Amino acid sequence: MLGWRVGVSVVLVPALVGVFMLDHRTGQAAPYLLILSLAIGVRAVWELCSLLDVRASRPSFAMTAACTGVVILSGWTGHLFNLPGFDDVRTLEVVAMVTAFAILALFLRSAAIFHEPGHSIDTLGSELLATIYIGLLLAVTAQMRWVAGAQAGYLALGSLVIATKCGDIGAYFLGRFFGKRKLIPRLSPGKTRMGAVGAFLGSGLGAWAWLTFATPQFDPSWTPPAWYWSVSYGVILGLVGLIGDLCESLLKRDCDKKDSASLLPGFGGILDLIDSVLYAGPVAYLLWRIMPLATWTTSNN
Repeated sequence: MLGWRVGVSVVLVPALVGVFMLDHRTGQAAPYLLILSLAIGVRAVWELCSLLDVRASRPSFAMTAACTGVVILSGWTGHLFNLPGFDDVRTLEVVAMVTAFAILALFLRSAAIFHEPGHSIDTLGSELLATIYIGLLLAVTAQMRWVAGAQAGYLALGSLVIATKCGDIGAYFLGRFFGKRKLIPRLSPGKTRMGAVGAFLGSGLGAWAWLTFATPQFDPSWTPPAWYWSVSYGVILGLVGLIGDLCESLLKRDCDKKDSASLLPGFGGILDLIDSVLYAGPVAYLLWRIMPLATWTTSNN
């Protein structure tokens, strides 16, 4: 299983890097990132709707996917159409408004198709959860593409992916070889306290290495942030990513499932791959806004 995990990663990571490089060359509109986000969003909605199709819940994949897709698309409002005056705050306002209208649409549909008591609230709750958890979090996470300026978009976005995934790797290896005491056994039997330590170490080291060595590759005149800011940023994301992993475990355990889907043996589904990134995305965006990580100056800020 370990060999399979490594083999899949060898394919997935270069493919993701290739998409990022292609998108970077297209400028700040980021159309390839939009396509990737929509594809991930729709697949994740399908997995979550299938996962939540238990007991009295019968979520509509078509309606939920449509609402989720519109919410994700709203994150590109000012960038894709090159609208003047659209800064980060304005874009997030649009995302919030579109999410609100998506919620109204889901409520309206639930009221329109109501026939008898029994499962409407459960179904509506599942659809709202999928739209907010996947659509809203993906739309906010995508803003990492512009938080430090268009030219540094994949430096910032890469820091999120590297930190959270290095945290996953650190948790897996330290937990596998040294983990004895369980972290929260009733929620996630495989996670250990030593694994949590590995998550912090892996994410802190990964964030430091990425921000230190990748920053001058984007522009030789850019200075990397101080090591303690990079490590602090990574450790925070390691903690939040671990919580995100546990929160997705909550969904699976309550539905009595081990994985969100069987897309990739050893990994599970898309939700199992992106849970830590999805949960840590808004936190990473906030940290880039308040921590001195972007020590350079770009004309696109």
